[in-house]
Amino acid sequence: MPSAGQKITEIPALAHFLDIQSLTNEQFWGLLHLARQLKEERLRTGRNAPILAGKALAMIFEKPSLRTRVSFEMGMQHLGGHALHLSSVEVGLGKRESAPDIARVLSGYVDGIMARVFDHKHVLELAEWGSVPVINGLSDLSHPCQALTDIFTLWEQLGNLTGLTVVYIGDGSNNVATSLLEAGGKVGMVMRIVAPVGYQPDPALIAQTDADVTVTDDLDGVIGADVLYTDVWTSMGQEAQHARHVADLSAYQINAQLVAHTRNHDVKVMHCLPAHRGEEITDDIADGVGANSGDSLLFAQAHNRLHAQKAILAHLLGGVPLG
Repeated sequence: MPSAGQKITEIPALAHFLDIQSLTNEQFWGLLHLARQLKEERLRTGRNAPILAGKALAMIFEKPSLRTRVSFEMGMQHLGGHALHLSSVEVGLGKRESAPDIARVLSGYVDGIMARVFDHKHVLELAEWGSVPVINGLSDLSHPCQALTDIFTLWEQLGNLTGLTVVYIGDGSNNVATSLLEAGGKVGMVMRIVAPVGYQPDPALIAQTDADVTVTDDLDGVIGADVLYTDVWTSMGQEAQHARHVADLSAYQINAQLVAHTRNHDVKVMHCLPAHRGEEITDDIADGVGANSGDSLLFAQAHNRLHAQKAILAHLLGGVPLG
């Protein structure tokens, strides 16, 4: 608590939620605390206050999703608002209609826009040309909603995050790895990428994060991990490259042998889902059963997407402060 006469500094409000790196550490922690408050409120009372009553969110989907759609739609419903699903056929982002035109049209109908897209520039254009908050539900460059959820889940499960060692294994160049690196830097975690050459993050991206990052292709990089994290080896839009990715990444599967190699009996295992079981992760590890299975957080992560999304919505559409 501040001492007598000490001024309390208010955390600046966000205009949009486009990536993790553009947030200050204080803004990021503010969203984590808000997610916890909203989750605890619903667990305690069975409901959330209808702070978004009368508010509407347009959801643009170029890529399908289970967790993104349901968490945002139910998040709006829990907070008293309404969500509108718009498919790629209806919108034709950048094809049937330009992103600037879509942004200006939707700004006259709704109170916020969530977009799950291929090209990151479309998210930026929606934010630039619209007059309502824009949320990046996923782009090929960034998945900030998932990263916020992941850190929230680890904070909830482990408490102190400072110095926690998170090892991302597999395709370390994808959007999930990018946002996780950025988020890890906001809370003082130690980040390692264990991936073959060609699947490692851009050094320029690493340089702009606040994280303590090590990148290696050596599987010994998992030794001492507190958390092992993986994602599918072939992202949406890369289906033609699937066979090559499987061949290149087959040694980087999270299985019982790799979990044992961490030399940590309490290691946690994370995956943003959907999982290609038998490729990047085995069934026993995903389900957390059997010897050397680790402690699976896959479904805790999935469920926490709801609470992380509600924090973003409550702040951007409801004006709930972050501090």
